[in-house]
Amino acid sequence: MSRLTLTLLALIMLVSCNTASKYGISQQPRLTDYQVGEKWVWKYKGVTTAGEVRSDGTDTREVVTIDGALYIAGSDTVSVKDHVKPDDSKTPKYAWPLEVGKTWKFENKWTSQDGTTGKQSQDAEVLSYQEETVEAGTFMAYTIKYTGEISNSRGYSANEEEIWVYAPEVKNFIKLTQKQGDFLYIEELIAYSKP
Repeated sequence: MSRLTLTLLALIMLVSCNTASKYGISQQPRLTDYQVGEKWVWKYKGVTTAGEVRSDGTDTREVVTIDGALYIAGSDTVSVKDHVKPDDSKTPKYAWPLEVGKTWKFENKWTSQDGTTGKQSQDAEVLSYQEETVEAGTFMAYTIKYTGEISNSRGYSANEEEIWVYAPEVKNFIKLTQKQGDFLYIEELIAYSKP
């Protein structure tokens, strides 16, 4: 190739890299992205419009080894292998790769510890990719807005709006704001560390 052709290719690649970093396109984390000792700590609080505090505390998760495999341990323990397994659902929580402007439908059915069943149906949109600051620090992060409905087998039904702020660097959300009927729940990352 001529020197001019190589120079043009280099410029095109440079512009492409700058565009990707400016707009942010992120793939789902992989198993090899996690390390033993990696740790996240969130604080959370849920309050009704009447001022009743329904939840208030902290949640800690840490990558550990169990029988030679990586797990994320906390209030529940899940294998990292399962955590990073691609979601083949047509209605996933995160539609990878993440990029600004992307939209999708999220649907979820669940059963709580007391046997109550429920479901969510939300429209999701990636609103932005920019620096976001929480107590744990400042990170480049996606802001994803979910709007829809939630209902359960006990007759509860409400409109809900969730704003998830997801930071690829920490492979997790750094802030969640959820409005559900008369209930407001906020969770924020207060510490993140790697060994």
